[in-house]
Amino acid sequence: MPHRPGGPTVAPRKTAEVIGAGLAGLTAATALAQRGWSVRLHERDSEIRAIGAGIYVWGNGLATLEALGLYEEAAFNAHVGPVLETRDHRGRVVEEVPINGPGQARVLTIMRDRLIGTLIGGAEKAGVEIRTGSEVLEAGPDGRVVTRSGETARADVVLAADGVNSRIRGQYDIVAHRAPARQGATRLTVPRAPGFVPEGDEGKYIEYFSGRRRVLYTPSSESSLYVALVADERDRPASRIPVDTMAWIRSFPHLEALLSACAGVPGRWDTFQFLTLTRWSMGRLAFLGDAAHAQPPYLGQGGGCAMMSALGLADALSGSDAPVDQALRDWEYAERPTVEHTQRWSHRLGRLNYVPDAARASLLKASGHLPRLGASRLRAALTVPTGAGRFAGN
Repeated sequence: MPHRPGGPTVAPRKTAEVIGAGLAGLTAATALAQRGWSVRLHERDSEIRAIGAGIYVWGNGLATLEALGLYEEAAFNAHVGPVLETRDHRGRVVEEVPINGPGQARVLTIMRDRLIGTLIGGAEKAGVEIRTGSEVLEAGPDGRVVTRSGETARADVVLAADGVNSRIRGQYDIVAHRAPARQGATRLTVPRAPGFVPEGDEGKYIEYFSGRRRVLYTPSSESSLYVALVADERDRPASRIPVDTMAWIRSFPHLEALLSACAGVPGRWDTFQFLTLTRWSMGRLAFLGDAAHAQPPYLGQGGGCAMMSALGLADALSGSDAPVDQALRDWEYAERPTVEHTQRWSHRLGRLNYVPDAARASLLKASGHLPRLGASRLRAALTVPTGAGRFAGN
């Protein structure tokens, strides 16, 4: 332990190596640095890019941003919708969830590049050393990391937040269940314009069903609209890039103006994934975000769960004198039930794609009259992260 002549004994700063600069990695790195850790963040690409379009940030993610002191910046120009609606193949409202009012769930929609940019700024301000173009090839329970450049380092904790196809996770036999869903989505950003939906609907979040296809209409700022086109992976016209707008208009003729605006807009098709692990950590190595608990996006809570869990990890590691491996086990014990509850709900909602239109509409109408069902579905969204004063509701 270092000792300054004439001064008190100073404990060395704890060190963390974080792999992956997505929502989970950036949140964990920032939270640890704010708690006095020396943190190095590795991103294999030459720059940190926001993959996707808009993103739903529910109460758990918003509370995480508040705890990090980043809420105001992230939420600037975000959209605050009054309701989430589901509409059937005839355009009729079959389910509605009021939001952002007294006693209701909070949710904002934010452009993903703004959210990532805000987290990068927070990490830099907290003192995180961000290394782009740094690919970590190996990481071990002993805290060792090896980069492609040949550098080897050891840390008190190593956090693998390197996505659903995690290279680090692939080195260990810890996958309990992994299944590509039969569905995926093309995500796009188009300029907001009048006439895409009726004037009274322009500020809402709306999911439209028709057969096995869905269209998600999501205002994400004053000028930007996030559109997700969801379909079976085997539905070639629906999964085509660039978007086959006529194929989608045939399913949703009442959305012709909106779908026509998607023509030629850059987008990418992603097949959804569902992933659980036998354990989230081993020794000083832990897995975060999609590397640990990827889920289909039908609840829009994958990002919030990743941020919530990352903040909880920083709190667990910094809130006691327990050894790192024990702190990581305690963190998993606290976070895993809520996260996996949300994963299961997301997986179930994906099955609605395979229910005939009329039966699906009846199911959704019935679910709207079951408050406990709605509360269960939004369990993670209504949970306050550990580092932000989580309530005892798990």
